[in-house]
Amino acid sequence: EDVDIPSRRVLITGATGLLGRAVFKEFRENNWNAVGCGYRRAQPRFEQVNLLDSIAVHDIIHDFQPHVIVHCAAERRPDVVESQPDAASQLNVAASANLAKEAAGVGAFLIYISTDYVFDGTNPPYKETDVPNPLNLYGKTKLEGEKAVLENNEGAAILRIPVLYGEVERLEESAVTVMFDKVQFSNKSANMDHWQQRFPTNVKDVAAVCRQLAEKRMLDPSVKGTFHWSGNEQMTKYEMACAIADAFNLPSSHLRPITDSPVVGALRPRNAQLDCSKLEMLGIGQRTPFRAGIKESLWPFLVDKRWRQTVFH
Repeated sequence: EDVDIPSRRVLITGATGLLGRAVFKEFRENNWNAVGCGYRRAQPRFEQVNLLDSIAVHDIIHDFQPHVIVHCAAERRPDVVESQPDAASQLNVAASANLAKEAAGVGAFLIYISTDYVFDGTNPPYKETDVPNPLNLYGKTKLEGEKAVLENNEGAAILRIPVLYGEVERLEESAVTVMFDKVQFSNKSANMDHWQQRFPTNVKDVAAVCRQLAEKRMLDPSVKGTFHWSGNEQMTKYEMACAIADAFNLPSSHLRPITDSPVVGALRPRNAQLDCSKLEMLGIGQRTPFRAGIKESLWPFLVDKRWRQTVFH
């Protein structure tokens, strides 16, 4: 029997991570031949590739000959970047530069995932043409990564996105879902940041944008450069926590809004809202309402299953 192998090939780095898993699934469900690579958690589902090993990267790209590479792998925890700057720079900058070079070598369209943290958050919303000014080392390494990618591959795309949530394997995988335990255990009060303005974005939506961008590029080689995508609901962590409580009919009176700027950890921009009109004008984009997306993401982690009845019936 003839097996229909999709002719469009996509390689996804960081395919074991929160965003990478969603990107892999999105392409595969839309008839792309997708190969994911990861490192620590790769086998058995994904190829194990150390992105710092330039020979391994060269080999997988030359063997698979992808049309598109979505580069999701990064050290994206700002406090970890501050404490391990060299390792973060290796992954976020050096590995990205090498990947861009290899992608150019086989004519693959590279989408490099970047962040709203390239901006200082003093003058939102930010267009792609606005001058970046990262406050923390994470934002700096991602901005250096952007430059390295475009220097080595002028046909690449940069996709800046904000804080992500979605189907997590552990609550700690996302800065949004990690709040669920504090919300659920209402016997002790919990301090929640009510200073930083965030735009929580579902990884499924980012994955759809990556695929739509890739498909548009297959038809139009002028699709390249920098793009922004983001959810459009502005919320502090306190407001997200209240929305989560509301979604599951849980009390929220134990949550305490803290309106001072945080004093510990890496500096964060107050409001790095991204202007997404450039992608919207290309007819690209998808947005899941926060309450619907967060309910779907957190449902498996609900401790008190008696709430099932009230939440879903």
